[in-house]
Amino acid sequence: MADTKISRADLEAKFREVQDGLQGKLEDKKSSILTVVAVTGVVLGLVFFLLGRRSGRKKTTLVEIRRV
Repeated sequence: MADTKISRADLEAKFREVQDGLQGKLEDKKSSILTVVAVTGVVLGLVFFLLGRRSGRKKTTLVEIRRV
């Protein structure tokens, strides 16, 4: 191997190349990730709503008033 020195410009160019590659992959998957997060949030909200509603029905006391 020859005595080649790595300059600051070489390092910056390589880091920029790696970062651009990662940013490109992230941008491609960003919309699908947002869709999955949104759907998961809606499903969890619905499940919690239904479980809370069921729990409320279990604890509700029914009072019947009759006239004599």
